Amino acid sequence: MALTILRIIFILVSAGMPVWFIRTGVIPDNDPTMMWATMISMVSAAVIVVAADMLIRRKQLDIISSVYFGLIVGLFLAYVAGAAISTLLPPDASQRTVISVALAVVICYICISLLIQTRNDFRFVIPYVEFSKEAKGRRPYILDTSVVIDGRIADVIDANLFDSQLVMPRFVIGELQGIADSDDRLRRGRGRRGLDILNRLRTNPSVDLQIFDRELPEFADQPVDLKLVTLAKHLEGKLVTNDYNLNKIARLHGVTVINLNDVANALKPIFLPGEHVFVRLVKPGEESGQGVGYLEDGTMVVVEGGRDHLNEQVQIAVTSVLQTSAGRMIFGRYESGPETKPGPPACQG
Repeated sequence: MALTILRIIFILVSAGMPVWFIRTGVIPDNDPTMMWATMISMVSAAVIVVAADMLIRRKQLDIISSVYFGLIVGLFLAYVAGAAISTLLPPDASQRTVISVALAVVICYICISLLIQTRNDFRFVIPYVEFSKEAKGRRPYILDTSVVIDGRIADVIDANLFDSQLVMPRFVIGELQGIADSDDRLRRGRGRRGLDILNRLRTNPSVDLQIFDRELPEFADQPVDLKLVTLAKHLEGKLVTNDYNLNKIARLHGVTVINLNDVANALKPIFLPGEHVFVRLVKPGEESGQGVGYLEDGTMVVVEGGRDHLNEQVQIAVTSVLQTSAGRMIFGRYESGPETKPGPPACQG
């Protein structure tokens, strides 16, 4: 509501500016054509500005701050440089004006460009920006190759579980392209799927995805895994991965890790010892007499005494559950089979 009122006031003020122009003598008071043309131009410009503001819904504060500070620093440096150079020039006002304007344009561009390219290296001293840095959920998420190839990250983001910016390093995209160009058909398919997932994230208007294409000095002669850990420490972000080894390395360096396998395991149903589960045994286990089956969510079930009941759906009693970052395994004891899951009781008329 406040934003709507602000836009209306802005348009009304723009429409009233020709009156001020007339009172100050900028527009002759005996020229109504000029007055109406100025009013229409000012209102049209105000409407265009408001429409552009409404169309650009997502405004990045760091870029806006970079432009503001770049303009301030650039104009100050241009003023100082112009004052210094003017002492070396002949007293010609036109030359000084041209040189001052040229210096202002060049220096402002350099300052804004420099601040935009280095905006992730430091924070401007603006109270609400500095406080938001420490707020919960504002740390960026750095994606690695495995989590993009896996594909579940897109569904997790669609479920609104990630509320901060996603960062995709340029060297990870290069690794994905290398996998997509592999001679091995399986690797090529995985790489192309990763590129499709990345394109899906980039085209999603609700996802704030940034491509980090800078090469930090710490990246020199480092493998991809250590580059990811270094980048996560540099951005003070969280590393999102499915790689078990990368998970361990990142934790050793004190980097917060979100393992999608851990997230998936946390959402799986919990089975306690003594509960009964129905599972179809599909292959023999490593130990004598064991049978192996899988639940609908992919959880492996190892059944003692189930080797003689392969390709059968049997009932087991859960004896223990093993939880790791690589997945969850359920150990059970064969009870009866072949069985089918009990359905709902029939209605009696």
